[in-house]
Amino acid sequence: MIIPVQCEYFALEGLGKLLNTIKIIQTRLNPDLEIEGILLTMYDMRLRLSNQVVEEVRLHFKNMVFETIIPRNVRLGEAPSFGLPAIAFDAEGKGSISYLNLAHEIAEKNGLKNQNKLMADNKPNRKKSALGRGLGALLQDSPAKK
Repeated sequence: MIIPVQCEYFALEGLGKLLNTIKIIQTRLNPDLEIEGILLTMYDMRLRLSNQVVEEVRLHFKNMVFETIIPRNVRLGEAPSFGLPAIAFDAEGKGSISYLNLAHEIAEKNGLKNQNKLMADNKPNRKKSALGRGLGALLQDSPAKK
């Protein structure tokens, strides 16, 4: 299970309650339920609150928190309204690249083949990735390119 946590104040309160609920489920219903990690989302580096939430979550949950942070990104929010996954809608956008980095992080954490990240420290690499070239035809017809 991946637990997404918005970088907002009330998300911290909800996280504690959610973790208590998960413990109850593990004890009573599903002892095999595992938390893969906590994913920080809707991060805005300009906001002090976002940075404080990241700091608090990492302080209290240490290794449970993914290194990858999903930034607040308009393109991620627009993709569903066009009926497309974010990666097909804007393959080279910060949000899409962050989700690809999350996939690589999960693969590495679970002992799957080590693959290079498309970006370091959530800074976009403007060179076309293999994924970007592979989706070229799809992206050409997508609303993002029109």
